[in-house]
Amino acid sequence: MSKILGIHSAPRPHWVGDGFPVRSLFGYDGLGRHLSPFLLLDHAAPTAFAPAARPRGVGQHPHRGFETVTIVYQGEVEHRDSTGAGGLIGPGDVQWMTAAGGILHEEFHSHAFTERGGTIEMVQLWVNLPARDKMAAPGYQTLLDRDIPAVDLPDGAGRLRVIAGAFDGRRGPARTFTPIDVWDLRLAQGATARLPATPGHTLALVVLRGAVRIQDQVAREGQLVHFDRAGGEVAIEAESDAGLLWLAGEPIDEPVVGYGPFVMNSEAEIHQAVDDFNAGRFGRMAA
Repeated sequence: MSKILGIHSAPRPHWVGDGFPVRSLFGYDGLGRHLSPFLLLDHAAPTAFAPAARPRGVGQHPHRGFETVTIVYQGEVEHRDSTGAGGLIGPGDVQWMTAAGGILHEEFHSHAFTERGGTIEMVQLWVNLPARDKMAAPGYQTLLDRDIPAVDLPDGAGRLRVIAGAFDGRRGPARTFTPIDVWDLRLAQGATARLPATPGHTLALVVLRGAVRIQDQVAREGQLVHFDRAGGEVAIEAESDAGLLWLAGEPIDEPVVGYGPFVMNSEAEIHQAVDDFNAGRFGRMAA
């Protein structure tokens, strides 16, 4: 059975651009140092937006050396990048972006959502890449809700969506560079789910809403439960209806050197990333 190493609370929210008020549950310069291959997780809790004439969001910005995984729970987000790719993701959809060698992109509320207004809720997770893949070609995986397998848990406990990795014989659609499980769970109040943890893998459980009890400890909305790497089974009892994100993966045993939107293995590589960005080597966004 995996032992709880700690339950960590997110700080107060801050704005990313003008469209996403987020709480950062971990980052690569803090708790993220113990959660390899995961670097950062921001949760934009449900926030109501009035109708507007101009889409809110985050304008053009770069990334290098990792992947961003955006899971939309409510609302709609449009994105486009310097490779010419783009698209729209709505409730249940996931955008898995491989920044790798370098990309410019932007993320805004969709035009339709902006016109009608509504509630936005989403998560953005950063996943590290091993040194051999940090300069790979950038790209996207658009994972629509209908293509993400959902498993009904025993005894009506709830449902588990397999975004990456595998559960109960179902494999998620995300292609990953290293072994990773990203599972999106909904548990009913009073139910207990028993989930398998792989020995040697990092394991964290993020409580997005509600409260759960694990090994006589309670974790609530805005908290992250960090487990050791012993593996075994994790029993999760829902104290209320709960929304959870299960993050597990094989650690990448390499140095992590980060500077804002760049995460590499050395200071020299960070300086090169800054130079390449300033020199326009990440490409250009279409007008």
